[in-house]
Amino acid sequence: MRVLAAMSGGVDSAVAAARMVDAGHDVTGIHLALSKNPQSFRSGARGCCSLEDSHDARRAADKLGIPFYVWDFSDEFRDDVIEDFVSEYAAGRTPNPCLRCNEKIKFAAVLRRGLALGFDAVATGHYARLAQGPDGPELRRAVDPAKDQSYVLGMLGAEQLRHCAFPLGDSLKPDVRAEAERRGLRVAKKPDSHDICFIPTGDTAGFLERRLGAQPGEILDEDGVRLGEHQGTHRFTVGQRKGLRVGTPAADGRPRYVLSISPVDRRVVVGPKESLNITTIEAIRPTWTRQPLTAAWRGLVQVRAHGEPMPATVEPADRLTIRLDEPATGIAPGQGVVLYRDDLVVGSATIDATRTARAGDVAR
Repeated sequence: MRVLAAMSGGVDSAVAAARMVDAGHDVTGIHLALSKNPQSFRSGARGCCSLEDSHDARRAADKLGIPFYVWDFSDEFRDDVIEDFVSEYAAGRTPNPCLRCNEKIKFAAVLRRGLALGFDAVATGHYARLAQGPDGPELRRAVDPAKDQSYVLGMLGAEQLRHCAFPLGDSLKPDVRAEAERRGLRVAKKPDSHDICFIPTGDTAGFLERRLGAQPGEILDEDGVRLGEHQGTHRFTVGQRKGLRVGTPAADGRPRYVLSISPVDRRVVVGPKESLNITTIEAIRPTWTRQPLTAAWRGLVQVRAHGEPMPATVEPADRLTIRLDEPATGIAPGQGVVLYRDDLVVGSATIDATRTARAGDVAR
């Protein structure tokens, strides 16, 4: 099988490529250039896609004896990931750029180009498992729960999964590093990247302010009482507690949290944590890893990459209605919601609105 090994310059993708070589596949390494002006060096574990990373990927490919190329996807990344991220925040939503990057770049644009060039599959260093089921490949959680990345792969469709390989799904992270050491790969001890790759400083608010400008507005309580001012709704996400800077403490002394964000009138509403108790999620743009759901379904849903799965009932239609068995907090429009049956990924969608336990209370 002719395989494209997506090599980020980290230890996981290097070992994934090595395992595909060991399995006898015809492997070609590729590194994705996602910025027109990449930084020469990353800052510790912050960010990725630097020149240092591309050099590390090339050295790993040389060690494995496979061809290596850099593919420029910077225009696609700017349009489909960065601009989407900015516009979502401008609309008061909380996007996950890793989900969008996997959906639009790594498993769409790359796969399209690879198939057009005669490759059969794309292999990555994601921690997830692919098993052959009666209806085709099944995406399942990784063996290592601390590294499981099935959530950020939940947007993959059945046809895309037919052309994917995740060689690390049955491994623990310490074992992957030990294997890289044995293979003589220089990235064996390289720190994992974190934070948003195109904001390596970690200053998301500053990045958004440079793009959107400061747009002051009011901070209100649930009764519409003005508590203070803010410098832009992009500085807030639903469920946020820190950085509110309201002028007076709550009458009962309890901390306040962001309950809703309205970019149109530039208002941020805050209140007690129990007002964040979500019971119902409405989600749009569903994608199915197997057959689409056609009737009410019971299973688990997850709304963050390393969040706890929650029992729920899902009612499918053009938009999904997800009724949680127990109220949950920290759920915001713009996030991804992934559906599981035990460890099997069923599908995913984008959260469009939430409802709290109080009748008619909707956040969009």
